Amino acid sequence: MQTFQDFEVILVDNGSEDNALDELQEKYPPLRLQVERLDANLGFAVANNIGASLACGKWLALLNADAFPEPDWLEQLLHATDQNPECSFFASRQIQFNTPHLLDGAGDTYHLSGLAWRTSYNLPSEKYGFQQKEVFSPCAAAALYSREEFLKVGGFDEDYFSYFEDVDLGFRLRLMGRKCLYVPHAVVYHIGSASTGKRGDFSVYYGYRNLIWTFVKNMPSPLIWVYLLLHIGTLVFFAVYLTFRGQGKAIWGAIFDAVIGLQKTLTKRGVIQQNLITRPADLLSMMSRGWLEPYVEFMRRNKRK
Repeated sequence: MQTFQDFEVILVDNGSEDNALDELQEKYPPLRLQVERLDANLGFAVANNIGASLACGKWLALLNADAFPEPDWLEQLLHATDQNPECSFFASRQIQFNTPHLLDGAGDTYHLSGLAWRTSYNLPSEKYGFQQKEVFSPCAAAALYSREEFLKVGGFDEDYFSYFEDVDLGFRLRLMGRKCLYVPHAVVYHIGSASTGKRGDFSVYYGYRNLIWTFVKNMPSPLIWVYLLLHIGTLVFFAVYLTFRGQGKAIWGAIFDAVIGLQKTLTKRGVIQQNLITRPADLLSMMSRGWLEPYVEFMRRNKRK
């Protein structure tokens, strides 16, 4: 239960085959609960967009089924909205559920190559992630968005199905001049990729396909031309690495399908860039620019796996 009580719960059942939700209302009678059942798994993006369309409040608090908040999680996020009215979306402090001495993330970092990762992932939770600061975007497993702004930019891109859609949404909000704040006192314990596996072919395919689309859609001129070769070179590096790891079919399939979908992606880019507000220089200031940082972060992420 949460210390802040004035909220509604919209639970979108993404085609589950068990009966776990049947007695939920009886188990938690005080909740203003609405369950929306989908006939099939339509993906993270679709399910959350449906939830957002049904919501009535000013703020959208997104919480994955594998994210378990502290009792004051929502209260801390809403307090941050009062104290920081210049921000319209907020990131939580995520701790790894199964290894709580390690952080799961402190907001998302976006690199100018097009790669992204959860800030401070796998670092000791007793030492890192305590500073409130502006970040590029939140991990949508536990995040707060202005509902008005969420809907204004079209919510999550439903072509993504799963993975990277939160980074893409954060990018589009930033292009509209919006800011994201990391709130260290808003704590959740996150399992992460509980249904798909952190290193499975599913996550490789959707993660890399969608990061290509995110870069092409959102990176404004002239930045897209300045960093396009870096983007391609980084993709090739990780494609070769993953091929040697036995996931060649997933990574090359992701790149192939991303290219096949470029015409639709470029159409979306035209709409997004036409409404650009943020100056490219200001956007660049919020990106990671270390040339070796993606590779260092990748090795850190995987060294305990």
